[in-house]
Amino acid sequence: MAKGKINVSVENIFPLIKKFLYSDHEIFLRELISNATDATLKLKHLTSIGEAKIEYGNPMIEIKVDKDKKQIRITDQGIGMTEDEVKKYINEVAFSGAEEFLDKYKDAGKDAGIIGHFGLGFYSAFMVAEKVEIITKSFKDEPAVHWVCDGSPEFTLKEAKKKDRGTEIVLHVAEDSTEFLEDSKIRELLTKYNKFMPIPIKFGMKTETLPKPEDAKEDDPAPTQEVDDIINNPAPAWTKKPADLKDEDYKSFYRELYPMQFEEPLFHIHLNVDYPFNLTGILYFPKLTNDLNIQKDRIQLYQNQVFVTDNVEGIVPEFLTMLRGVIDSPDIPLNVSRSYLQADGAVKKISSYITKKVADKLSSLFKSNREDFEQKWNDIKVVIEYGMLSEEKFFEKADKFALYPTVDGKFFTFEELQNKIKDNQTDKDEKLVVLYASDKESQHSYIEAAKAKGYEVLLMDSPIISHLMQKLETSKENLSFARVDADHLDNLIKKEDTAISKLSDEEKEKLKGEIEGVIQEKGYTIQMEAMDSSASPFIITEPEFMRRMKEMQQTGGGGGMFGMGNMPEMYNLIVNTNHELVGEILNTKTAKKRERLINQSLDLARLSKGLLKGEELTNFISRSYEMIK
Repeated sequence: MAKGKINVSVENIFPLIKKFLYSDHEIFLRELISNATDATLKLKHLTSIGEAKIEYGNPMIEIKVDKDKKQIRITDQGIGMTEDEVKKYINEVAFSGAEEFLDKYKDAGKDAGIIGHFGLGFYSAFMVAEKVEIITKSFKDEPAVHWVCDGSPEFTLKEAKKKDRGTEIVLHVAEDSTEFLEDSKIRELLTKYNKFMPIPIKFGMKTETLPKPEDAKEDDPAPTQEVDDIINNPAPAWTKKPADLKDEDYKSFYRELYPMQFEEPLFHIHLNVDYPFNLTGILYFPKLTNDLNIQKDRIQLYQNQVFVTDNVEGIVPEFLTMLRGVIDSPDIPLNVSRSYLQADGAVKKISSYITKKVADKLSSLFKSNREDFEQKWNDIKVVIEYGMLSEEKFFEKADKFALYPTVDGKFFTFEELQNKIKDNQTDKDEKLVVLYASDKESQHSYIEAAKAKGYEVLLMDSPIISHLMQKLETSKENLSFARVDADHLDNLIKKEDTAISKLSDEEKEKLKGEIEGVIQEKGYTIQMEAMDSSASPFIITEPEFMRRMKEMQQTGGGGGMFGMGNMPEMYNLIVNTNHELVGEILNTKTAKKRERLINQSLDLARLSKGLLKGEELTNFISRSYEMIK
């Protein structure tokens, strides 16, 4: 029997482990199962090349919990260790950087993972255990050994009676970690971290129903048997070649990842690259809402099939974090706890690859089946618009397949839209003005007025559309967007309308003065325009720039980007001088009736614009009933 001291340059390394990893102490099980998996895969490799003259068989990893003895046992049938290997890999831990680590963090006052980087994967066991045992037998013809340590640098090492190859880790769970003696907690951790480990993981037994014998009666219960409860899928879809998978296989894997998600994904993207880095995975486009936050953190990051985190910020571009699925890469640099990413060149290359792969897939879907792509547009547009706004390379590719739907359900690419507007425009050198609506219902009257003049009106109603329009206007020459109820409509009406005003200049000035006298406190800028007599008498528009800045503020851009604070409400009142009611207002003999007609007409315009609310709406309704009487 040997006794000794673990070769650690700082004697308080164990308190250090507990102190700095306490907030993430559940990862002990992930680390120990990862070690067991590594040991099993090493044996598989050695047998495949003939270096280990033994039968590999069908090894598994088994986890047992003994609540009475306060023990957790992790057993593998892997490569095992000799006495010399235990001394080398367990006692002579690579603590060369431990002193620097301690110096760096002793006054930090914050948690910081240290597993992995300093060879401490095994020592995560001491986050939950007051004593740890290792009983291991190498595949080589050497005696088994038994290592014991109570959380101090002291250990004992002696020969063991273990006959079968492999390693068993016994954790004597500390009083402050007894939650890990609950089967439900262990199962939760296994499902979270080890659901797709490449070696089968057994945790307990389960009852399996067998087919009834042919001579069984209808009332006879079906026979059952106890079988190993394997909690993981060792060969998940992302580890297979796309050619070996059917569409149903991808959907089945999606249901395995998200058992509580009942809607099928719209489509998937299989990632598979081995140069200049290794990365595999499957990304799914779910049906998305317009909420940019509720969808995030659904992509799971794995390293060699070991779950690391569902916060993939830095690896997956921000606009794609609303997707779902799995990314697995041994080349993603993780810090010592394997839980947080370090920003470096490799991560940027991976992010660029994913962006390109998604853009190529979307482009392919658009080209191969445009009709289907159009049907899915409303469910995927938020991701694409967000990507166009935030990633320049994605913008360049998406510009070819991004769609701009109209209020009538037609879809245009930007190039198609541009050509259509030019065809309808008499002066080809004029600036292209793209009319759009953000709400078909509330802007209906404006939409109909624009359509009556031959304009195509887009329906652009996503939460970030104001930001995207700003980008499009700066990246495209001679282009501007105008909402159908914006002040740009004035210019369009003037260009298209050849109507001659029925009122003289003197009458228009008089009428304008009368209207200003009634509504001066309401803050409208009044414009007198000669339009078709069928058009509304009063039309309210809002300056496009001011309105868009307000929208951008609401989605996190206006105030921060432009420093404007709260934007004021500004509206224009366009008076159609050719409307019969406007002529009646001018010719009304009594001031009281004229004021009533002006207020009623203004409130109808405000109602159409969605500006009439609360007490003003109540008063309008009462006044309308009085006028009917």
